[in-house]
Amino acid sequence: MATGTGLMRFWANLIGFQAVWMASVGGAANGYWWLGPLAVCLFAGYQIGVGPDRRADLLILAACAVLGFLVDSLWVQLGWMQFASPLPWAHLAPVWIVAMWIGFALTLNHSLAGFKKRLWLAAAFGLVGGPLAYYAAARAWSAVAIAEGAGPYIGLALAWGVLTPLLLLLAERWQRATAPA
Repeated sequence: MATGTGLMRFWANLIGFQAVWMASVGGAANGYWWLGPLAVCLFAGYQIGVGPDRRADLLILAACAVLGFLVDSLWVQLGWMQFASPLPWAHLAPVWIVAMWIGFALTLNHSLAGFKKRLWLAAAFGLVGGPLAYYAAARAWSAVAIAEGAGPYIGLALAWGVLTPLLLLLAERWQRATAPA
């Protein structure tokens, strides 16, 4: 029964994050910037409510919110990206992209936890998956405009290739530190 429950939590986490991604990108692309933050609040409420690692999830959630704001604000400042629905500031990362980072944070101890023992695979996942997510948000949804050329995609690949395993390590560390004795 524990395996069935674990598998259900895995899928709920994975689908929850995808719902946050779709609400964030689709909402921003259509002027409904608030859909992503609303979706991540619902997802976080569920995940923290049912998850066994509440404190670790809250810590990694906060860290990813700050890191995501800084990283995506850097892309804007470099002129590599311009986000649709750029609220609350036009020259920094919008709230809806920070919601996506929070959603991603809530996968680190759950549906992406298998990468913790295979950090090289996590790096490869980030190296490819990070730029692909931004590419899809730009090309399929028009939620972000990415500057021409390979530079922005190389930057995204390197950032996500490094950040994905580092965030998994941090999530693991906080998960162990906050586990009941």
